[in-house]
Amino acid sequence: MKKIVINGGKPLSGKIGISGAKNSAVAIIPASILCDENVKVYNVPNISDRDALIDILNLLNCETMVKDDMLSIDTSNVINKKIPLELSKKMRASYYFMGALLSKFKHVEMFFPGGCNIGKRPIDIHIKGFEALGAKVTINGDLYTIDAEELVGTKITLDFASVGATINIMLAAVKAKGKTIIKNAAREAEIVNIATYLNNMGARITGAGTSEIHIEGVDYLHKAMIEVIPDRIEAGTYIILGAMIGDNLKIDNIIPDHINALLSKLDDMNIKYELNENNIIISKCENIKPTNIKTAVFPGFPTDIAQPMMVLLTQANGVSMYEETIWESRMGHVKYLNKLGANIKNGNTNAVVIGSTPLHGCEVEATDLRGGAAMVLAGLIADGTTKIISIEHILRGYDNIIEKLKNVGADIDLIEE
Repeated sequence: MKKIVINGGKPLSGKIGISGAKNSAVAIIPASILCDENVKVYNVPNISDRDALIDILNLLNCETMVKDDMLSIDTSNVINKKIPLELSKKMRASYYFMGALLSKFKHVEMFFPGGCNIGKRPIDIHIKGFEALGAKVTINGDLYTIDAEELVGTKITLDFASVGATINIMLAAVKAKGKTIIKNAAREAEIVNIATYLNNMGARITGAGTSEIHIEGVDYLHKAMIEVIPDRIEAGTYIILGAMIGDNLKIDNIIPDHINALLSKLDDMNIKYELNENNIIISKCENIKPTNIKTAVFPGFPTDIAQPMMVLLTQANGVSMYEETIWESRMGHVKYLNKLGANIKNGNTNAVVIGSTPLHGCEVEATDLRGGAAMVLAGLIADGTTKIISIEHILRGYDNIIEKLKNVGADIDLIEE
């Protein structure tokens, strides 16, 4: 069994470079099959989700090559095949092949996607969008079969500003006949990145980053390239860490506008930092004020950073309130924070964090990707040794996390026991 072992309490100084955004890369890679030639994607994070998506590309007869952070994909000989359960279940983002294959071939067969166990993760909004475009969806157990004689642009209003549904419908609509309008669209930066990628191929998408996206269907998409934006969640994770144990820790390659919600909360908590054009320098804060966190769709406080943020709340002097509005089961990490010494009272979607409390190393579990990141942060500020199991969740979403932390002074290792 692989474990992460941390001897905590070591001040962190130096520079951590932020990699490409997981949540962007995992959509850009499936979107690549819409190209009728070949593409190159730069700044791709080295994470297990990347490798799982490449396995699906290879199944579909795409030629792929990874060189450093560049992924080259030749889609000129792509074929349509059923995506089996063992591939689709490895990550949530496999569902982007639904929209891409439907757009490309008008036929999809794949199993329900996997991903972290953070609550019910239905794709009904995606399905309603496909059906509005003219597709017929048949569900047999976990197998989804989606067919369309043709896809025709229409007006689609999302019940919820879902990132996944916005992207999937955008992919399906790129080669549909006529114009598609997505209302109540998600506004995250990753959606802008993916729309830019498709436009680089020759798609006609406007409004990405707003609540209304317009897509004029096209017949052919040519070769293109794109650079994945920096990962705002990875950046936020390390910024939070710097507030607890940093010594002029520099978080490099960030886009400040993407992390405004986090920076606003740090201001509320009396945490000082130096914000520059593409980096932030932050040190341990000795007098952290409590605050209230309520997750929301962009530009609100991101759900993906809330679990690491809860570690910071344990070090605040007073009572902080936490409310999760996106996922109903994102509290699996709380019992392990309490095991480490935190004082957190929680329900299914809310928590009361009473601080500040010293943390003490012990064995804990990464219950999901962001919960796993919270365990890493907690282990780094705890005294003694922390061992983290189920680390495959962490490796799904954080590029070279062990190496990056070692380089700034952390005593952290990945071991086999």
